[in-house]
Amino acid sequence: MSLDPEHVRLDRLNAGAPFLKVHEVDTLDAVIGSVVPGSARIENGRGIAQVRISERADVEPIWRDIQAGHIRAVSIGYQVHRFEVSKPEAARELWRAVDWTPFEISAVPVGADPAAGFRAQSPLHDCVLHRRDVPSTTTGAIPMTDKPKDPADAANETPSDDNAVEDTTMTEPKTPDTEPKVAAAETRVQPKSQKPDVAPAPDTETVATRAREIERDRVSTIYDLAGRLNFERSFAEDLVKRGTDVDEARRLILDQVAAKSEETRTFSQVSIPLGGRNEAITRRDAVANALLHRYSPTLFQLEDAARQYRGMTLMELARESLGNAGVNTRGLSRDEVATRALHSTSDFPEILSAVTNKTLRQAYDAYPRTFMLFCRQVLATDFKAMHRVQLGEAPQLLEVGESGEFKRGTLGESKESYKVKTYGRVVAITRQTLINDDLDAFTRIPAMYGNSIAQLESDVVWGIITANPAMADGNALFHTTHKNLAGTGAALDVTSVGAARAAMAKQTGLDKKTVLNVRPAFLIVPASLELKAEQLVAQNLVPAATSSVVPQSIRTLAPISEPRLDTASETAWYLAASPNQIDTIENAYLEGQQGAYIETRNGFDVDGVEIKCRLDFGAKAIDWRGLYKNPGA
Repeated sequence: MSLDPEHVRLDRLNAGAPFLKVHEVDTLDAVIGSVVPGSARIENGRGIAQVRISERADVEPIWRDIQAGHIRAVSIGYQVHRFEVSKPEAARELWRAVDWTPFEISAVPVGADPAAGFRAQSPLHDCVLHRRDVPSTTTGAIPMTDKPKDPADAANETPSDDNAVEDTTMTEPKTPDTEPKVAAAETRVQPKSQKPDVAPAPDTETVATRAREIERDRVSTIYDLAGRLNFERSFAEDLVKRGTDVDEARRLILDQVAAKSEETRTFSQVSIPLGGRNEAITRRDAVANALLHRYSPTLFQLEDAARQYRGMTLMELARESLGNAGVNTRGLSRDEVATRALHSTSDFPEILSAVTNKTLRQAYDAYPRTFMLFCRQVLATDFKAMHRVQLGEAPQLLEVGESGEFKRGTLGESKESYKVKTYGRVVAITRQTLINDDLDAFTRIPAMYGNSIAQLESDVVWGIITANPAMADGNALFHTTHKNLAGTGAALDVTSVGAARAAMAKQTGLDKKTVLNVRPAFLIVPASLELKAEQLVAQNLVPAATSSVVPQSIRTLAPISEPRLDTASETAWYLAASPNQIDTIENAYLEGQQGAYIETRNGFDVDGVEIKCRLDFGAKAIDWRGLYKNPGA
């Protein structure tokens, strides 16, 4: 390989060629970095390039081994465009590449010789390009990676007169994996100057046979590479139709791999730079975890990264956040540190925001919302009124006469409407809270908000049951006209529940004729009747009398106890069907704002942080036929 700068095309390297693991081109994971554009050059008979290492987690161990000196060797992949062939006296024929292109650099376990490796005392990484022989019967452009030659062969070669380049001695040979494949069908060698001792061209039949083999190999290799990298088949078909040789196809495939690889960074020295965005996010999450663990060790387990912040006060964390942002806090009073931490570009406000969000969400999810079992949840796209159609039964099928005429039927319907409403509140946390190390202000207050939001949802839904609002037909939700209200109140027992089940089963469609056979799934009671309801549906192993047997159909009811019902009546109880069988009550959140939502900002009216809590929620009874009420006794 000639290392004359005029003989080496460095455009591919200087355009940002990939830095690979051991010449792997089959997967994106093989790309562990890239060549810094414009850094490749030939200097004193050596090829030198600067590489940037990827920030991916799986590349970090490789970078550490490079830093520690465990990985020292590098290798290149290249394509030869032109050979000069000469045959010295009493020696083998010498092929010298005088026009070639390196297109990738790889980290390898064993290099061609000790000089091919990373610089130990330089901010750049150098790569020494070695020459390589090919069999004398092979002609044309040949793709190569640098592999050591047999020492006996190397001793018999001498450079041509017009390309005198000192060859590098191979002192650490490695066994080549495979012989290189011929990538073009060209069989004619163009020497730099006419010499009488150039090898003769092979016969026509040999050329034709070889050309067919090369073409089959070219097509299969291109399809195989594209398939293993999950490229579209049209990409490989285009390369085949254009007659692209294997080396050029590999170059184009590497371009695609490099384009999809993750963004990399340049290491100007051995130490890994800190302060990047990923490191800042990791530190922010660790501080938030330490604060959450301090708030509730049982709910939030302490992570390893957060142990260094355990026991630090809010003021100490604020001072460290300012220091990480480049703010010198030496000589600042506690008040000045608190003010700057809450109003500067440090990540302290984001840490507090993360803490408030997690504590609010945890409290919101932990609050028992008993209505969710028998209600249907939907999402609203806006705050406009949503119209829900109460579909009737499908019309009865009629016998088709000999004429084959089908009669048309219609679906009865009734309409209910409601809309999502916004509920919210803002509370301010001042710098005095930070100075006093009052962590509860950032944890317990949001937790109370989360609890309050869950309570508000329950108030809205259970308020429908206790208020008994009018439906679209003008009658109350529970009304004798709707046949879902017992005429005489009865205590909760097998007989009264059986009568309620029968009434629900007899509910008819909007045509007042079709029996719907609605089956209850839930027994809803106030807290005062919770024990009695549980006893009613409990398993009777040895009943005292036949009359004491509770049928299986009643024991399958799931009891729901809600203390909000006690404020309206301590004796009334209800049955509800599954929302999968028939509509009952529907509740809706604004799309993208499901459940509790909280946000923080630097205060303007107050000297501190403002926390805004918001809920976009609505509910409405859609159909009365899936609900039944007994006033009790």
